Amino acid sequence: MKPFSPQHGTTLLAAVAGFVDTLGFVALFGLFTAHVTGNFVLIGAELVQPGRGVALKLLAFPVFVLAVALSRWIAMRHERHGHSALRNLMGLQAVLLLGFMAAGVASEVAPNQAQAWSYTAGLMGAAAMGMQNASSRMLLSKLTPSTVMTGNVTQLIIELTDWLLGRRDADLRLRIDRLLFPVLAFALGAMTGAMAYSAIGFLALLPPAVAIACVAMAGIGDQAPLAPNR
Repeated sequence: MKPFSPQHGTTLLAAVAGFVDTLGFVALFGLFTAHVTGNFVLIGAELVQPGRGVALKLLAFPVFVLAVALSRWIAMRHERHGHSALRNLMGLQAVLLLGFMAAGVASEVAPNQAQAWSYTAGLMGAAAMGMQNASSRMLLSKLTPSTVMTGNVTQLIIELTDWLLGRRDADLRLRIDRLLFPVLAFALGAMTGAMAYSAIGFLALLPPAVAIACVAMAGIGDQAPLAPNR
C-alpha cells in the first residue's frame, strides 16, 4: 500500500479526531476523548449544574495519561532498534477504536449493564485518542497537529491576515494550505460524527477505525517540516 502523503495523512487524522471526539461527546454524557482537558471545564460546570457522566470524565484523564505514557514507552523501545513506532501505535489505536465501538454497541443492546459498557467505551475512546495525541507529538511533530485545533486556527488566522494585508512571503500559501485542510477536516469530521451516531449509533466508529488501520498499514511519507512561524 502506498504511503499517505504528509498533507493527506494529517488531514485524515484530523478528520478522525473530530469524528471520534464529537461522537463521544454526543453519546457519552459530554465526554471529550481527543480534547481530554476539556473535561475539566465540564467537571467544573457539574459543581453548579449537576448532570450525568462526571465519574467518566474524572476517569478519562488518568486513562488518557496512561495511554500517552504507554505510547512513549513503545516509541522508545522502537527507537533503541532504529525503527519508527508509528505503525504499531496507529495499529493499537485502531484496535482501541474497535473496542470503543464494541463496548458502545454492548451498552445499547444490554440495558441492564449499559452504564458499565458506556464507561468502558469512553475509556477506550480516551485511550485511543491519547495515542493519537502522543503519536502527533512524538513521531509527526513536523506536521500540523491533528487533534488540538485551537493553535491551528489561531495560526491560520494570523497567516490569512498576513495574506490580506499583503505580507506575502514565498512560503505563506504553503503554510495556509497545511493549516487549512486539517482544520476543515476536523470540522467536517465533527459534523459527520454527530450525524453518523444519530443514524447508526456506535457502529459509526467503524470507518474511523478502518481509516486509522489504513494509516498504520500504509504509513505516512516523509514529513515535510512546517515553515517556522514569523
